[in-house]
Amino acid sequence: MSRRILILQGHPDASEPHLCHALAQHYLEGAEATGHSVRVIDVGTLDFPLLRSRRAWENEPLPEALRESQTAIAWAEHLVLFFPLWLGDMPALFKGFLEQVARPGFAFAPGATSPFAAKGLSGRSARVVVTMGMPALVYEHFYRAHSVKSLERNVLGFVGIAPIEATLIGQVESLSERALRAWFERLHEMGRWAR
Repeated sequence: MSRRILILQGHPDASEPHLCHALAQHYLEGAEATGHSVRVIDVGTLDFPLLRSRRAWENEPLPEALRESQTAIAWAEHLVLFFPLWLGDMPALFKGFLEQVARPGFAFAPGATSPFAAKGLSGRSARVVVTMGMPALVYEHFYRAHSVKSLERNVLGFVGIAPIEATLIGQVESLSERALRAWFERLHEMGRWAR
C-alpha cells in the first residue's frame, strides 16, 4: 500500500553533502521504487527567524519560508527526520524549525483549551534517524538517548504523531565502506516499507 512520506533533512549545513543526506537519499530511493509519494524538506536551505517568545509562537504569522513545510507535514502520513547529534541534541536550526512549524492552529487543534487534547497531527507515524560520533549503544544505554526520547515524547508525540521509531547510527567517523553500504541498504529497505 502506497503512503505519503515526508523526509525532513535536519542537517543544518546544506553547502555540501553529509552522511545524513546520503542516508536520506537511500531512504528516498527505496520509497520511490516501491511507489510511495515522497516530498523532501532540507531545513538547511530555509531562511527563517528563531522564535523568541510565547507571544510570537502563538500570535505572529508563520514565516513565509515555512508555509510549504506546514503544507507538506499536513499532506504526509509518515515523517522521517534525519539529523546529526550535536552536543547531545539535534542541531539548533532543526529545533528552531520544529518550534516554528508546530504552531497553535496547526500542530494543536484551533480553539482547544488544553494542548493535551488538541493533537493536531494525529494519524501520522514517524521515524527518527540520528547520526553520532559516539557508539550508539553508549548513547542509548549510558545517556538513555535523552534527546531522541525528548523529541519523541515532547514534540512528535505531543502533537499526536505515533508510532515513532528511532534508528541510531554511531561512530560515523570510523564506519568502514562495508558498514556504510549496510546502513544504506537498511535505509533503502526502510523506505521500501515506509518504516
